[in-house]
Amino acid sequence: MKLKLMGLVATVAFGALSAGAQSLNGAGATFPNPIYSKWFAEYAASHPGVQINYQSVGSGAGIRQASQGIVDFGASDGPMTDQQMSEAKVKLFHIPTVLGAVVPTYNIPGVNAELKFSGDIIADIYLGKITNWNDARIKAINPGVNLPDHQILPVYRSDGSGTTYIFTDYLSKVSSDFQQKVGKSTSVRWPVGIGQKGNEGVAGMVRNSPYSFGYVELIYAVQNHMSFGVVKNAAGKFVKASTDSVTAAAAGAAAHMPDDFRVSITNAPGAEAYPISSFTWLLIPLQSADPKKGEVLKDFLKWMLANGEQQAPALTYAPLPKNVALKVAGAINYLK
Repeated sequence: MKLKLMGLVATVAFGALSAGAQSLNGAGATFPNPIYSKWFAEYAASHPGVQINYQSVGSGAGIRQASQGIVDFGASDGPMTDQQMSEAKVKLFHIPTVLGAVVPTYNIPGVNAELKFSGDIIADIYLGKITNWNDARIKAINPGVNLPDHQILPVYRSDGSGTTYIFTDYLSKVSSDFQQKVGKSTSVRWPVGIGQKGNEGVAGMVRNSPYSFGYVELIYAVQNHMSFGVVKNAAGKFVKASTDSVTAAAAGAAAHMPDDFRVSITNAPGAEAYPISSFTWLLIPLQSADPKKGEVLKDFLKWMLANGEQQAPALTYAPLPKNVALKVAGAINYLK
């Protein structure tokens, strides 16, 4: 009798595990890929039978695939536009996960100094107005640095990219010329430079190309031991990207977060705010095609708030502000 009871318990347990077994597929932003990879692996390890696969293919691809229902969820560093949301076959909700920074990175042989940049200088490099490293405007804010008389090689993202959205959103705010000629989007027509796919591609190109200049998410610069500059913020102070300076950028927006969580925090006010900061979002169906997958997504989001956020600083991301996390917790209940 005891053996039969034990066998029954084992059968029931195996049946419950099998019923709960789910494989979810997501795609999108490269910006948060390092922390998403960690989160999805840890969540799966603590939830037997669940596997979350994520393709780091860029925000543009993530929006397209999630909107068409090709994947179970998407990810983007740039919020979807009203037009994208209205045209989507699958109605998606933006769930902010962490905050990060985009940094200007460079490779100048013989220069080990931490360079300063202003938004108008960065904009004019990508507009082709500033072409040499020893340009008078770069030298003026970097006194004492022996900048070479050598042409700058601008590097940009060739794929649809949330990192590009954040970067161009910032540049459009600080340079009317950039706003008119290039504008903000996940994919823009760059006047000069060379394109590379993904944060990984831009980081690799800058790291291996003398006299180059690019933009990547902070963790890619840190992991690749790349030089990156400090940037002049809206208060006129040069600030280095860090979890603290990104958190400072989010402070104002967090107090007035819209219900759909689509918000920009580039060029935020505050003396300590890093100006090229942003939330990044998971794009979750309001109603999943498979209810069981919808339940797993909801459970993962709750796990993320309870367990994942505290891991953010170790990977150079900033966790959600407490009031935003509370608002996200409430929004999760409306997902199906």
